[in-house]
Amino acid sequence: MSSYKIAVFVGSLRKDSFNRKLALALAHLAPPEFTFEHIAIGDLPLYNQDDDGHQAAEVLRLKSEVSAAQGLLFITPEYNRSIPGVLKNAIDHGSRPYGQSVWGGKPAGVIGVSVGAIGTALAQQHLRNVLAYLDVPTLGQPEAFIQNKDDLFDDKGHVGNESTQKFLQTWVDAYAAWVKAHSA
Repeated sequence: MSSYKIAVFVGSLRKDSFNRKLALALAHLAPPEFTFEHIAIGDLPLYNQDDDGHQAAEVLRLKSEVSAAQGLLFITPEYNRSIPGVLKNAIDHGSRPYGQSVWGGKPAGVIGVSVGAIGTALAQQHLRNVLAYLDVPTLGQPEAFIQNKDDLFDDKGHVGNESTQKFLQTWVDAYAAWVKAHSA
């Protein structure tokens, strides 16, 4: 049985982030051959093309962690109808210098949770556009736009209600199959 290391990118830096909770809950639902490594993105300097020739240690760490992964999982909130700047900054660092992107060919899933009724639909669409340009094969179906409610997560980091758990299990199963089919 193969094992799959998944690089997890949570687009929220907030200590009590709903999206960080979702990342933990998804890991509980994943097959045993999957491990999830949360990649730090809050410590990255702002991307500046002038630094391409001498990337910061934090950027080199990010690129190394992505290179070692068999799959990517992006869990993003929606800020002003798009993705958070900290997530875009991480993606930009991993794609540079030109021709040295670590993203290409890595299978990805995109999901998110928000207090709004449409979840993170627009942020996910923007993120999918960026990932498409970077040659990241991204799971298209099922889509998951999760609205945060009081019972979404329990105190142990699991999904708190049965119907949402079943829905997210379907999503995780499709994501796992996607990674297995697309990882080299």
